[in-house]
Amino acid sequence: MSGTLRIAIGSLLVGGVVLVLKLLAWWMTGSVALLSDALESTVNLATALATLVALVVAGRPADAGHPFGHTKAEFFSAVLEGVMIIIAALFILRAAWLGYQAGSVPEAPVEGVLVNGLATVLNGVWAWILIRHGRASRSPALIADGRHLWTDVVSSVGVALGVLLAIATGWWVLDPLLAALVALNILWSGTMVMRESLSGLMDEAAPEEALALIRDTIARHASGAIEAHDLKTRQAGQATFVEFHLVVPGRMTVFDAHEICDRLEAAIARALPGARVVIHIEPEHKSKHAGIVVVDWDGRTG
Repeated sequence: MSGTLRIAIGSLLVGGVVLVLKLLAWWMTGSVALLSDALESTVNLATALATLVALVVAGRPADAGHPFGHTKAEFFSAVLEGVMIIIAALFILRAAWLGYQAGSVPEAPVEGVLVNGLATVLNGVWAWILIRHGRASRSPALIADGRHLWTDVVSSVGVALGVLLAIATGWWVLDPLLAALVALNILWSGTMVMRESLSGLMDEAAPEEALALIRDTIARHASGAIEAHDLKTRQAGQATFVEFHLVVPGRMTVFDAHEICDRLEAAIARALPGARVVIHIEPEHKSKHAGIVVVDWDGRTG
């Protein structure tokens, strides 16, 4: 089992524990704000399951029906996560409105805040692990899950401080107001997750830092070629698809041109793990004099 799958399974276990703790905090207090926190954790658990399924599908090798692999499954998971986050935010807004109308006062608020705080610490540690591992493995699903958990941590801290302020001042109207603020924060988070995931589904180009790395790698490792142009990239989960035209001297043999391509593919794969490279060879007269110039090209044609 890969490390990424182990992390995804861990998210399910952590999500279950956090949900139980937050529901306990709400049961102890009756606080609408703490209920909003618990409702978000139900989404965390559901999206952790969706992430696990997406990673299993994305990890399947390419086949006849999917020659480019199944890596985009992670983006579908992240879109689903964004939708569920938004739905949770709407439920929380409704609960906040009902709590405001009822004007209820939470019971045992300090004890409930302490239990909720334990869940928040657990969530914070796990969010850091998810984002760190997601970036290392270039997994959009894990990064989206980690960012969502981090927004949960931030909102949980705000809820705890607000409930403590309500205890100190007796302004219990803060309870439903805090729930509403949590909902708005979650709504923003869900919108951002969906936006980033939809960009991946629309074959958005690799980030500028990755493009710069690819250009530099081509310039330094294409010895024997003249230039590269029409560089195109797209992201699909952990894979980055790279395509460009490589101009070589007109008298160069097919064998020598192929050797340059092999060297470039290996160099790009080292610089950008997960890269899948396609190179189109062109003769010298196709040069556009506007692409990536090879560092050691000396103008010789033979």
